[in-house]
Amino acid sequence: MNFDYSDDQQAIKSTAREFLASRFKLEKVRELAEKGEYDDALWKEIAELGWPGIFIEEDHGGQDLGVLELVILQEELGYACAPTPFFSNAAAGLVVKHAGSTEQHERLLPGVASGEARGTVGVVRDGTAPLVPDADSSSFVVLFEDGAANVMETASVQLDPVDTIDSTRRFFSVTPGDAGEALDGDVGGAWQRIEIALAAELVGIAQRAMEMAVEYAKDRKQFDRPIGAHQAVSHRCAQMLLEVEGARSTTYYAAWALDHESESAPLAASMAKAYASDAGWRVAASAAQPA
Repeated sequence: MNFDYSDDQQAIKSTAREFLASRFKLEKVRELAEKGEYDDALWKEIAELGWPGIFIEEDHGGQDLGVLELVILQEELGYACAPTPFFSNAAAGLVVKHAGSTEQHERLLPGVASGEARGTVGVVRDGTAPLVPDADSSSFVVLFEDGAANVMETASVQLDPVDTIDSTRRFFSVTPGDAGEALDGDVGGAWQRIEIALAAELVGIAQRAMEMAVEYAKDRKQFDRPIGAHQAVSHRCAQMLLEVEGARSTTYYAAWALDHESESAPLAASMAKAYASDAGWRVAASAAQPA
């Protein structure tokens, strides 16, 4: 079995790395995060590359690729810490694609693929979805509740801003005004794909944090020696590498399972999300205080 990227996947990864590195330098990321906004011109460039529709059928304006290709993009977006509505829009598109009707596909997926009529998702608890990303700039919202999913126009729901520690995204609580339209297809499969997409973003974030910590450990000196030469620091860096590679392996396996071995996908997706969430937290914490 070949565990490497295909030529097309490698091209997607390298193109994404180069584009994001040039557009989302850390100064730009900091500027957007402090303002709490996105750069519409940069989002237009992303849409012109076809990224929002990477997993959507060509009939609806997409590229008709798989979960693996989406995961590659998500990892690179996480690595760049890029403030964009890509994930929320992709999550909504995944639910509509896998759980929506033909009519819902035709009505909603072209806007997701073009990035011009975006969607988002949330999970309802006690009548309200407490944390919905980018709801203010979305045309529709998909709300999960008790294993079911409903789609409704954003104009029909109540939005209230929510402050979080993640200033690269805008979050809102959403109170639905009505039940909306049911999405009666594979809701579980759509949720698994959302989990994997989020896991991939966490892998990218963890990779970037680890690289920054290792670079600091090489440059920072104490008693005329790089601090990375000290056993405690080098062991900490090695542990970060273990966490990142473990999270990446479980995430890419889960993506492969969804594309090629669906019976393994539910467990694989849950494992990937759990591992990547823990790794994202631990690696970032370790990178912030490597010694």
